[in-house]
Amino acid sequence: MTTSETADPRYPVGRYRPEREIAADQRAEWIQQIADTPARFRQAVQGLSDDQLDTPYRDGGWTVRDLVHHLPDSHMNAYIRVKLGLTEESPSIKTYDEAAWAALPEPGITPPEVSLALLDAVHVRWVNTLRTMGEGDWARTIQHPEWGAMRLDQLLGLYAWHGRHHVAHVTRLRERNGW
Repeated sequence: MTTSETADPRYPVGRYRPEREIAADQRAEWIQQIADTPARFRQAVQGLSDDQLDTPYRDGGWTVRDLVHHLPDSHMNAYIRVKLGLTEESPSIKTYDEAAWAALPEPGITPPEVSLALLDAVHVRWVNTLRTMGEGDWARTIQHPEWGAMRLDQLLGLYAWHGRHHVAHVTRLRERNGW
């Protein structure tokens, strides 16, 4: 990751770069990152006022409130993708229009705490699933309509990055604004 890349507010932890070979110790690190994401995200948004929650993390970007609701939406999809990959032979998964989901009226009337609690619950189930996977399970694949075949260990890396990515959106905004 380059300094200019981390200076880009869209990618505060750098862009996701899929790895070809993934060792067991790397998987364990990513599982721990996924396990830690709800607490890290909750800490990042703790104490923010409604005005602060409604502040975009960058010009033209989503608000912190949008991120609060997006993260459980995305991670519920990831959890389901893992379970599909474990129970079906290279299933085709469906993408979703995350911007359209964010634009629905429901996130605007749902208290942030509801989505934070949902994130907590999804991660407990997801991490329990990840920690019980056998060595061969990680090589199982899903078929992504845009990216093609993805191994479950690659999916794990993507979502470990995704959690860090959005936590950093909030923490960098707080740093820039002195919150």
